[in-house]
Amino acid sequence: MTRRRDQAGQVTVFVVVVFVALLAVAGLVIDGGRALAARRRAIDEAEAAARAGAQALSIDAYRSSATVTLDPTAARAAALGYVAATGDTGQVTISGGQITVTVQVHQRVTILGIAGVGTMTLNGTGSAQLIRGVQTPE
Repeated sequence: MTRRRDQAGQVTVFVVVVFVALLAVAGLVIDGGRALAARRRAIDEAEAAARAGAQALSIDAYRSSATVTLDPTAARAAALGYVAATGDTGQVTISGGQITVTVQVHQRVTILGIAGVGTMTLNGTGSAQLIRGVQTPE
């Protein structure tokens, strides 16, 4: 059996294409999984930072009128301090008795770095509401 000259090297091209496709799928699976975990971490950090900020009560308002309110400056500082301790960046929004924190996490990629993707920026948001006393569902 003789080989035709025009088909030489076709298996090599097929192997290269399949290898590149498998590498791309592996990159999506591994780096995609790490991105989902980093997003969950960003949400957890945002919720914890919001709870930390919601504990910053205004002592002056409580002493003068016995009302429990947030001290916006202390709440923002507490929330941003928590986020800074994790090594990430964040933003804080305070509206009445609610504090909302958005955290940005930068996740390095491993396999997709071959394609020129260096890091992914993922956001997570969490909020906490200032509640006084025990609340029951109505």
